[in-house]
Amino acid sequence: MFDDLYNNLSDIKELKNKLVVIKYGGHAMKNEELKKAFAKDISLIKSLGATPVIVHGGGPEITSMLDKLGIKSEFYKGLRITEKDTMKVVEMILHGVVNRELVTLINNEGEYAVGISGRDGSLVKASKKIIDDVDLGFVGDINCVNTWLLWTLIDEGYIPIVSPIGEGENGAYNVNADEFAYSIAAAMGAEKLLLITDVDGIYLDPNDPSTRIPLLNEINANEMLQTGKISGGMIPKVLSSILALKEGVGEVHVINGKSKHVILQALINPQSCGTRIVL
Repeated sequence: MFDDLYNNLSDIKELKNKLVVIKYGGHAMKNEELKKAFAKDISLIKSLGATPVIVHGGGPEITSMLDKLGIKSEFYKGLRITEKDTMKVVEMILHGVVNRELVTLINNEGEYAVGISGRDGSLVKASKKIIDDVDLGFVGDINCVNTWLLWTLIDEGYIPIVSPIGEGENGAYNVNADEFAYSIAAAMGAEKLLLITDVDGIYLDPNDPSTRIPLLNEINANEMLQTGKISGGMIPKVLSSILALKEGVGEVHVINGKSKHVILQALINPQSCGTRIVL
């Protein structure tokens, strides 16, 4: 697969100087071969002139450390209730472990990555998130994105690797990584937002991968949401994708991180994998 993609690299020459924001998560973060393949893809598209910005998750790693420390972790509507002690662990794992590893992997491929969090340079300002009057602790809603630090790094030739931590009046806030990536992409006017998940995209029949939808527009997405064909964890991804598109992102592409070199595949032959979401 990689050789076939490599032989067609001229097909992505139109990506030169184009901004691609990539949400890195799911199984791709757990498998060593997939990690290395991801780093190779990022290094390659950067060398070809694309401008990648990476936002990563780290939920399983956080849960593992909390368990080791004996700190109870609860969720409400998919969000981790984050008390003060939990927030210290969240920041330590996201920025001190996951981010560092990803920076090293990309640097080892010959490019220059720099790890930052949303707190650095007041990149992401956040405030306390409240859902159904439930106190989620230090879980944040993004108020604004100050992109100057990202552009400064990019202008100097670096690849920004960003931990989804927001800066608030009371310190650090744990921000959903998907929401963080959408906000970064919208604020920077990205041509493409790649969402790395553990599925091959959005299916017409949620139980049948052969019904993958290559291209989904807003009207069809809303119909599928209303009829329940888009459900579970895909609902916030689709809703946030539409918001990001309306704020200036060119397109959102949901791809399967279990496939090696899927980033190259998505950029060279986008119809062949995942689901592209457009207005």
